[in-house]
Amino acid sequence: MKRRSFFSVIGIGTFLASSMGVARSASAGKIDQRLTELGITLPEAPGPMAAYTPFRISGNLVYIAGQGPIHSAEHPGFGRVGDDLTTAQGYQAARSTGLNILAQLKKACGGDLDRVVQAVQIQGVVRCTDDYKDSPKVINGASELFRDIFGDSGLAARAALGTNALPSDIAVEILSTWEIRM
Repeated sequence: MKRRSFFSVIGIGTFLASSMGVARSASAGKIDQRLTELGITLPEAPGPMAAYTPFRISGNLVYIAGQGPIHSAEHPGFGRVGDDLTTAQGYQAARSTGLNILAQLKKACGGDLDRVVQAVQIQGVVRCTDDYKDSPKVINGASELFRDIFGDSGLAARAALGTNALPSDIAVEILSTWEIRM
C-alpha cells in the first residue's frame, strides 16, 4: 500500500495518536466518568502566582506545586482555621484545593487522568490558630477526594501541618507527587 493511501485510510490523526501512545480522548476515560458520577467538574488549572511552574514531570512522577483553594461564598477558602473558619470549612477548603491539584494533574497528563497510577505523597499546610490541633482532619478534604476518585491508589503518604501564615490569606496549601504512565 502506498504511503499516501495508508494515511488516507486510517487518517493522519489516528496514526499519530497510535504511534505516540496517546490514549483515547480524555472525555471517554474511566476517571472522567468517575468524576461525572460524583458530580465533580474540574476547574481550569490555575496559573502560577510567582516565578515557578505549576507542575514538573520527571520520569514517571508529576510534582505539583503548592495549590490553594477555590474560594466561594458557600465554601470559604481564605482565613485562619480555628478562628475565621471551622474545621468543616477548612475541610472544604482542602477539598477544593484537591480540585485544583487534579486540574494541574490532568494538564500534566495531556488531559487523560487514566494515566494516573497512584498518589505518592501529599504535603498539606493549614493556616490556623496557634492552639489548633486538627490539621489532619482538614487535609482529609483532599485525601478523601483523591480516594473517592482513584480508589486506594488515590491515598498517599502525607503530612498535615499547621502554620500561622500562607500566601494571599489562603486557608490551605497542598503540594503533591503523583506516579503516571508514560
